[in-house]
Amino acid sequence: MFGGNGLCSLRWDEASERVEVIDQTALPHQLRWIALNTLDDYCHAITEMQVRGAPLIGITAGFGLAHAIAQDASDAALDAAHQRLLSTRPTAVNLRWALQQVSSAVRLLDPALRPDTALQTAQRLRAEDIASCERIGSHGLMLLQGLARGETLNVMTHCNAGWLATVQWGTALAPIYKAHSEGIPVHVWVSETRPRNQGMHLTAWELQSAGVPFTVVADNSCGQLMQQGMVDCVIVGSDRTAANGDVCNKIGTYLKALAARASDIPFYVALPASTIDWQCPRGEEIPIEERGVSEVLAVSGADIDGAIREVKLVADGVAAHNPAFDVTPAALVAALITEHGVFQANTESLHALQSQLDVV
Repeated sequence: MFGGNGLCSLRWDEASERVEVIDQTALPHQLRWIALNTLDDYCHAITEMQVRGAPLIGITAGFGLAHAIAQDASDAALDAAHQRLLSTRPTAVNLRWALQQVSSAVRLLDPALRPDTALQTAQRLRAEDIASCERIGSHGLMLLQGLARGETLNVMTHCNAGWLATVQWGTALAPIYKAHSEGIPVHVWVSETRPRNQGMHLTAWELQSAGVPFTVVADNSCGQLMQQGMVDCVIVGSDRTAANGDVCNKIGTYLKALAARASDIPFYVALPASTIDWQCPRGEEIPIEERGVSEVLAVSGADIDGAIREVKLVADGVAAHNPAFDVTPAALVAALITEHGVFQANTESLHALQSQLDVV
């Protein structure tokens, strides 16, 4: 399905030798590709959320560093570009991971050899992300098959953890796409995900494009849907997962996990191993990005003529607070779905995965 139909969020154009990405701030009203021609373009795309989702942020940053190295391969320029890209978003650990992958690949090389190696590393990371997400989908499919009883399987998700947040397939949506392609009758409850509405704008657009049945619901209705027995499981992604299994994800995830526990519904987290921060022992140590209050105080959309407009929601002078993420304690997580299999959200289980990966 999504592994072979050409849909992706980031592509390398061989003719122009540049990266092109979908401008996700234009969705769902317009599908627009933009070229990233400078380091400033890469930083702007990440900071302004033209690209978003932890895996895609990392892949984009990897190509951004490769681009910077192609312009100046000296140690000083490498360090400066690395730091600029690292500072774009503080929470998603894939950003740091991908930059380290590219930097480590070229650090000991002669500067003349660095550009080709950096680009090859970024391209490898992109290919590995696609393969990892496909495997996440396969492992998650087994969990969904265990819940399916012949009737419609109702899955709730939050934010966007589909192929727009990765390169292809996605994390939380990958098992859903797999289930749909296997003929399992699946329906997705798509929470709007205020304040940026990534669920309503991006996840709904993805599912509609794929022909997967879904319904958009207000964030505040999700607990009631679970309470009424209308949800079989919740699957979300992760921007950073601590070594003890605490999960940092889009703001509002914690409330869904609490409601799922109260309603005895499994709450799954789908993520590549690159999203696990092995140096972070607990979720409380994860830095939480705070974004501009304009995201809370205003909303953008298409008017009756199709023009994109921003509309103020409150009176002048109203204060707001806008944390982008929250942390869900490991005790509320039924399982972590990774490309290496399904693991429990605890230190012991993740230590076994860490040993399998041979990472420090």
